[in-house]
Amino acid sequence: MSGANGFTYEERRDGSVVVWHHGRQAAQLRDGRAKRFLEEVTSGDAQLVMARWTGNYRRGNERSAREHPRNVGGRR
Repeated sequence: MSGANGFTYEERRDGSVVVWHHGRQAAQLRDGRAKRFLEEVTSGDAQLVMARWTGNYRRGNERSAREHPRNVGGRR
């Protein structure tokens, strides 16, 4: 399965699921977690679900952090 935001997942014969992000392994899920992941990924936005399960998602504070005085000085 392919994704526009870089996340893909692969369901393996042994029942495990491997989640990839831009070609690198981001998570490997087994047993009950793999089953819950597959149920959730098929019922919702797959990219968002994979981002949430891997912990690789934006939290919405990037812009405010960029404008913080501590981070402004080094920018050109």
